[in-house]
Amino acid sequence: MDIDFTKVFNKQFEKLPLKKQQQARAAVALFLQDVANPSLRNHGLKGEWLGFRSISAGGDLRLHFQVITESKVLFVAVGTHSQLYR
Repeated sequence: MDIDFTKVFNKQFEKLPLKKQQQARAAVALFLQDVANPSLRNHGLKGEWLGFRSISAGGDLRLHFQVITESKVLFVAVGTHSQLYR
């Protein structure tokens, strides 16, 4: 699977504390191995995020992404619930 990250995602990622960055990296690595792994809690989103999906990186940290093709995913946002759902 091919993954990419938006500039917004990268900026949000850089602002995260080191521990949360490590959690996000681990979630992306697990996602590449198995998108359906139960610990990721991969699910579709509603409302303003309709058409996007989200995975858990542990605790309250979420990574939002969009499926571009069957083999390409674009990560668009990373943060806690309160940061992503304002």
